[in-house]
Amino acid sequence: MTETEPHRREAGPARRRVSGAIRAALAIAAFALLAAPAQAAELWRTLPSPAPLPQPAAEGHVNHDGAAIYYATFGAGTPVILLHGGLANSDYWGGQVPALTLTGHQVILIDSRGHGRSSRDARPYTYELMASDVVAVMDALKIRRAAVVGWSDGAIIGLVMALKDPDRLTRVFAFAANMDPSGVKSDTETNPIFSRFEVQAAGQYARLSPTPDGFQAFAQAITRMWAAEPNYKAADLAGIRTPVAIVDGDHDEAIRREHTEYMARTIPGAKLIVLPGLSHFAMLQDPGLFNAAMLGFLDARD
Repeated sequence: MTETEPHRREAGPARRRVSGAIRAALAIAAFALLAAPAQAAELWRTLPSPAPLPQPAAEGHVNHDGAAIYYATFGAGTPVILLHGGLANSDYWGGQVPALTLTGHQVILIDSRGHGRSSRDARPYTYELMASDVVAVMDALKIRRAAVVGWSDGAIIGLVMALKDPDRLTRVFAFAANMDPSGVKSDTETNPIFSRFEVQAAGQYARLSPTPDGFQAFAQAITRMWAAEPNYKAADLAGIRTPVAIVDGDHDEAIRREHTEYMARTIPGAKLIVLPGLSHFAMLQDPGLFNAAMLGFLDARD
């Protein structure tokens, strides 16, 4: 910022006081502009608590393939299904539900099998099994087609639906996904933010789950799935015809940027969106930025 050249005539005391106040105000404003990006960049180091959800219009369980799958609905309009990440639950979407309902969307939250308020059976986890649970909830609610906004495992489920059930989808906003094991960073499990998340998830599991003492066995079952899945090839991704946004934070602790770019490059017509200064938990760290990207994609007229 450049100051204008001062007047050459000597200013009186009052004028000097006013000029000094202006310079101080300009200095504060300049500092704020310089500090704001640095503060925003540090958001990726945080794990904010989810915002509280509004009261649902309806909620319940759908029995499907050995599990009781919890759902909740909010608002009215074009349907959008929000799918959470592994070990988490649908409460993580508290910052997104109001933004969607206020812009003319019906929101459907689902707890993936064994997560949150949903139960599971003893069979191994697979992403295709969890994708079939989403279709079962859609059938029960008589929703023919919907957009999916997914985070991490939820994003993978959305992309699996684009492969297996494309006629049930309008769009997929896939945040922080991988489509084969090579997309995950090797040090994810030792990342301090992820360690905090796992502790938080264990507490939420004990509060919400129909099997509140079962977190360790549940987490082990999910970890076994993560070791082998998802495992789709480039040819699989090239067959997706649903409009897709591949989205990630530029400080994601888990997903390799090269893999994110590979998915966006390989899925026909996919849009690549990178959220600056945010991580795997972007929807918590900066809901406004996340929601702007989400709504811009969901409501696009292309």
